[in-house]
Order: sequence, then structure tokens, then C-alpha cells
Amino acid sequence: MTATLELGALAAESDIAGFGTGWRRVCAVDDLEPAWGEAALVAGRQVALFRTGPSEVFAVAHQDPATGAHVMARGILGSRGTRPTVASPLHKEVYDLETGECFTAAGLRLEAFRTRVRDGFVEVEL
Repeated sequence: MTATLELGALAAESDIAGFGTGWRRVCAVDDLEPAWGEAALVAGRQVALFRTGPSEVFAVAHQDPATGAHVMARGILGSRGTRPTVASPLHKEVYDLETGECFTAAGLRLEAFRTRVRDGFVEVEL
């Protein structure tokens, strides 16, 4: 089941006004199940979060670049060598979780966001 997570729902007015930039606290790292995706609404943007290790979390756009559907949190995690990947659940295009590069379809790119874990909470930079 996909959960919508955002502890910062009562955050600054810039979040309410639209797509502000900077670091956003999203959820406790323990709220994310390892090797599973979750959708989050972060400052008005749909983001897919993936926890791949105890404190390793990746964030990408939830919107599939090939179809426009908001499904990437349901993607299939994997790797290409040492690079962590997610495959779209619709057409199986494979994207690098760190850079958003598509390995299987030229011209496609998945927006990727920097993440960090601070005091047990996941933060995403928009």
C-alpha cells in the first residue's frame, strides 16, 4: 500500500505557496520499509522514496517519464553494477536512482533529488 508521508505539512508558507526550494523534512526513516517504495507529497510535488539501507534513502519524481502516470513508488528496485536502479512498473524502463538516467530508453530521464537522514528523519532537497 502506498502511504502519503509529510511531516512538514504545517511547515513554512513557501511550502503552501508552491514549489519552494531547499531541504524538506518528509518522514522518519523508520517509516520507510527497506527495499520498498513510498509516495510522498513534498512541498506540493509528488516524490517516490526508496530505502535501500539502514540510512540510505533515494528520492525521485513519482511521475513516470514515459507515460506521465504517478507510479514510480511502485517501481522495481535493482542495480546496474554498483548503481541502484528502479524500473517503471508500467513499461519497465530502468532508471538510475542517483542521477535519473534511463538505461533502457534514450531520451528519458527521471528527476532525482538529493536526500539525507538527519536525527532519524528523511529530508529531500527540492
